[in-house]
Amino acid sequence: METTNETKLLIAGPEIEEMIETISRELVELNEGVESLVLLGIHRRGINISERIAKEIYELTKQEVPRGTLDITLYRDDLMAIGPRPIVGETRLPRTGIDGRTVAIIDDVVYTGRTVRAALDEITDFGRPDRIYLCTLVDRGGRELPIQPDITGRVVEVPPGYSVEVRVPEIDGRLAVELVPAPEG
Repeated sequence: METTNETKLLIAGPEIEEMIETISRELVELNEGVESLVLLGIHRRGINISERIAKEIYELTKQEVPRGTLDITLYRDDLMAIGPRPIVGETRLPRTGIDGRTVAIIDDVVYTGRTVRAALDEITDFGRPDRIYLCTLVDRGGRELPIQPDITGRVVEVPPGYSVEVRVPEIDGRLAVELVPAPEG
């Protein structure tokens, strides 16, 4: 494990690419193909992971998978704690919609389960999928809600006082999973 200013590299880019390939393959197998599959990436980095999964699924099946984005800000159970003017991004569903489809929620890290609960609430406001899968690059444990991913790239143990950050080139200039000191407060 490489260390820089208390930040520790947990997973490097090439290994993350292999994890994305595995997640994509498992998702296609679990869904028995891509028929009716829709990918919804959770804002921010879940969107980038979702795009990588869609690209890999295309490489595997030669079929495009409809995809969209979810910004769960207004569905958070701590909305009052984050202030009077939360920054809200865009939720964008594919033209196919989600009714009667199989939706794969894609997130970078699953921790307490509260982000996923908010995503489920938002999805049900837009329609009624036949099935919802949860796919995450990293599962760091520590659930507060009974939510478990269907497909996980890697389970990591996180010591007290640290959090897991996924870095993507589109936002951070690199592909990595890092252990970072948790923000105070």
